[in-house]
Amino acid sequence: MLLKSLVLKKEFLTTINEKATLEEALTILEESGYRCVPIVDDSGKIFRGNIYKMHIYRHKSRGGDMTLPVTHLLKNATKTIQVNSPFFQIFFNIKDLPYIAVLDEENHFYGILTHAKLLSMLSDAWNIHVGSYVLTILSAGEQGELAKMTKIVSKYSSIAGCVVLDANKNDLIRRTLITLPAGITTEKLDIIIDKLEKKGFAVPSVEDLQTGQTIRDNEISPDEITEDN
Repeated sequence: MLLKSLVLKKEFLTTINEKATLEEALTILEESGYRCVPIVDDSGKIFRGNIYKMHIYRHKSRGGDMTLPVTHLLKNATKTIQVNSPFFQIFFNIKDLPYIAVLDEENHFYGILTHAKLLSMLSDAWNIHVGSYVLTILSAGEQGELAKMTKIVSKYSSIAGCVVLDANKNDLIRRTLITLPAGITTEKLDIIIDKLEKKGFAVPSVEDLQTGQTIRDNEISPDEITEDN
């Protein structure tokens, strides 16, 4: 299961018992260096929520009682996902959180998925270390478009990665990012772009992964995207 491979299991995490005081929680946070850690019950199986260092400091600066239980400042109690959650659901739930708690099939605390780990996985889709160029291809969102554009590219190159993104509904409908493998010459790159554009696909942007430079950056209007490609 993909998600399990990304999760940091609870056995390797710094956690705080729900019976700890705010003072004890602050000590743990200071010693660990984390800005936020999970709160769990005595068994370690039940995720209660998160405690943030900034919230404890704010409470303390206002003369708050530091002997109160850590649950007094508990946050994100319902911000969890299942270990078998679909990938799109993870995106909707993690948003601005530093991590999201992951529960197993019995709703027991399994571990956490960090924002950084998720972004790292997404960056791998670009195959930066083995890729040469990333083509941003715009299309009208019609059925069969992905098959058509990948067929064109595959005539001249293998495909190292492919990510499909929906654009704003009031603008261009779809963006497809195709990563070409290392070793593709600029001549072959130009041929691929030319063939795509002749079939009605716009290629406004091309990034060189090895130099980090954008070598093509054109403004494209919706009228330039044909629906019959």
